[in-house]
Amino acid sequence: MQKLKGFAILGNMDFNLSPEQELLRKTVREFAEQEIKPLAFDLNQKEECSIEVIQKMGDLGLMGMTVSPEYGGQGFDPLSYIIAIEEIARVDGSHAATVAAHNGLGLSPIYYFGNEQQKRRYLPDLCAGKALWGFGLTEPEAGSDAGNSQTVAKWVHGEWLINGRKIFITNASTSITRGSTVQAVTGRRPDGHPEISCILVEQNAAGFTAKPMHHKLVWRASNTSELYFEDVRVPEANLLGKRGEGFKMMLQTLDGGRLAIAAMGLGGAQGALEEALKYSQQRKTFGKHLAEHQTIAFYLAEMQTEIEAARSLLYRACWLKGEGKPFGNFAAMAKLYCSEVMKRVAHKAVQIHGGYGLMEEFPVARFYRDQRLLEIGEGASEVQKMVISRHLLRGQ
Repeated sequence: MQKLKGFAILGNMDFNLSPEQELLRKTVREFAEQEIKPLAFDLNQKEECSIEVIQKMGDLGLMGMTVSPEYGGQGFDPLSYIIAIEEIARVDGSHAATVAAHNGLGLSPIYYFGNEQQKRRYLPDLCAGKALWGFGLTEPEAGSDAGNSQTVAKWVHGEWLINGRKIFITNASTSITRGSTVQAVTGRRPDGHPEISCILVEQNAAGFTAKPMHHKLVWRASNTSELYFEDVRVPEANLLGKRGEGFKMMLQTLDGGRLAIAAMGLGGAQGALEEALKYSQQRKTFGKHLAEHQTIAFYLAEMQTEIEAARSLLYRACWLKGEGKPFGNFAAMAKLYCSEVMKRVAHKAVQIHGGYGLMEEFPVARFYRDQRLLEIGEGASEVQKMVISRHLLRGQ
């Protein structure tokens, strides 16, 4: 039997970011520290979504990161986009949610599935941060079971007539929101299942109402909305993609959105660790700093280890997407794992702070609250496990 020869596989693996990606990280981190961090506490307390900050993020190029420059975007690769979300989430989850939902859920359906007229009409202002766009998928009776949509669009006299309701829609009721992509049942397929399509509904459409939702546990400085459709008439030209392919488009959009949620978990965990490390090096008990106690030191070591493991998984998923390879399974794994890592890290960060960790003026309290959404939004953790297990059973 011929002896197997070793291959220098590890030698071919490059874990370094490009100079451009390093510069991007530095630039977004500085922006988040200077423009978001000083306002984060007050905005969260007031439940206020700052249009001024959104427009500054637009000026920086954060509101159309993966869109081609042809339509006003920056044309960044998937990993660069995720690094930007990670750095904003390191400071505040609300602003990361605003950017992530706008790029991943607001822009993406129009950019990837829209016709040329739709792209030209909406994308330039959306990429510039002059306008926001919502992603109307979730309903009171259709969350994880998104195929159970009850919102209906009927074809009447050459127009779509929409009736129904959406809930928990990010960026959909601000003063600069231009509209939302709405999933609706447009008929029945030959097999009896609902035919689902996507329709672009502008904010000023008659019969359409968007209302902000308040008193949230999480992302208090991010706009979350309820949408109501009462005989809303929309022209034929507002159909996104082909009739009956709406659910497929939504699922493809969610695959990319999961990467952003994972980045929010990774960035939030990093921010919580840094706050805990800083506090543990300042606070003294029994004559020495907290960080010098073995229990606390071990907490910090565990937090750092999990964060680095999460980063490797997420960055691999981004690499797969950037290479045009199937990435849905890795997106689900990254979303699941990064969400859970932030939960564990935020828990330990609060524990290290003791009683102060329960006070809102300490950022770890906000990290602890904001984490809870990550296990629910963009498909609950249980849904991610379904996706992962199905890939596993198919041998993928």
